Amino acid sequence: MNDSDRHRLIAEMLRERPFASVRDLQKRLGVSPATIRRDIDKLHDIGIARKVYGGISANESSTVARLSARPYDENRDIAVDAKRAIAEMAAGLVRDGDSIIVHAGSTCYQLGLQLARRNVRLYTNSMPLAAYVGEHGTCHLTLAGGVLYREPGIIHDASAGAPDFFASRFFLGTQGISSEGLLESHPLLTKAIGELSGCADEIVLLADSRKLSIQPRNVVLPLSRIGTIVIDDGLSDVGAKMLEDAGVTIMIATVGGQS
Repeated sequence: MNDSDRHRLIAEMLRERPFASVRDLQKRLGVSPATIRRDIDKLHDIGIARKVYGGISANESSTVARLSARPYDENRDIAVDAKRAIAEMAAGLVRDGDSIIVHAGSTCYQLGLQLARRNVRLYTNSMPLAAYVGEHGTCHLTLAGGVLYREPGIIHDASAGAPDFFASRFFLGTQGISSEGLLESHPLLTKAIGELSGCADEIVLLADSRKLSIQPRNVVLPLSRIGTIVIDDGLSDVGAKMLEDAGVTIMIATVGGQS
């Protein structure tokens, strides 16, 4: 298979989904990681797609980028190093004794691992995080009540509304980011985030830079509601300007050793 054939197949993959990891491409094309990285560099240079941490993404302007994001079970294994770096930086915003809300999602889960043994009051609707903290943590844990929805992995009571819990910070992730705000494809997440957003002094968004290329259909919160974003160093200049124009404070987590 020559370069042109591989580039065509990669472009076709990005029409089916907004992001492909180096591992995904290696499995699909049957070539070495080094070859995949050269292909990614070439497609980025000629503007067909965008090089991001861990793989390649559809351009922000592409209709491909408007496909729905991956479900939690798939997303948790993508850009793990970036998510850990983001979580480590976000943990530095939390002081001993704080009350915080940590929403569901793979990056927020990594934050929960950082805080599990800290002296904090932690409220979460994430079933995976609650299970981990219950077994391994020492922090004060308050768990959302209601029904377990295995996808997207949250506990939620549709009739209860906002919980009786107030926090200094609400840490949340998102499936996508645009100039309109935070985007989600799952209506339950849209409802849950809306309820929790009024329960904290500040909203802190944890998102790896791929999320600026993924645009699900539902606007959850406008960017003006976000106080701070913690994001990896793959953030583009265009993305940074969009966030800054909305008044969002940007914290960049450096990720060592690109995959």
